[in-house]
Amino acid sequence: MKASDEELVALVVAARDTVAFGELVRRHQGLVRSLLARMCGNRALAEDLAQEAFIRAFRKIGSFTGAGSFKAWLCRIAYNEFLMSARKRKATEKAMDRFKQDVDDVEAPRDMGSVVDLDRALATLKEDERAAVVLCYASGLSHSEAAEMLNMPLGTVKSHVNRGREKLKAWFDKSEALVS
Repeated sequence: MKASDEELVALVVAARDTVAFGELVRRHQGLVRSLLARMCGNRALAEDLAQEAFIRAFRKIGSFTGAGSFKAWLCRIAYNEFLMSARKRKATEKAMDRFKQDVDDVEAPRDMGSVVDLDRALATLKEDERAAVVLCYASGLSHSEAAEMLNMPLGTVKSHVNRGREKLKAWFDKSEALVS
């Protein structure tokens, strides 16, 4: 019988069981890495942030209360790593603004078979919208889990998801119109 996340957490807390923690990492590393890759748009940075998130999770595992899911708790740590990284890179916002302008200035692909880049579309969203959309759609968290992870009211997360979804739809419609 496979141990639950909560049972593995209890083993890690009680005995600093690295094998149990390794199983938690194995179960959730794909989610954490893809979440961070979508958030920052840079695979190498996402890998570094994921590693930092797991290190921080191991150090702070005693603070997991079991009130929510372990997955949401771990994603919150990963998101906090992303935010700390973004704060350290003060030029991030300027770079995003330049990127948005560059995306608008790029000539539309002439080939109808071209695939629109989701990461470029996500980069056009505000940080909170992008986080909510990525957590709820790409990472499969519920609105409630995303709200817990982002430390936002449930209604705010739902608004960010809806606004983000509408902006993405408009971006894809614009891209499709340019191709036609």
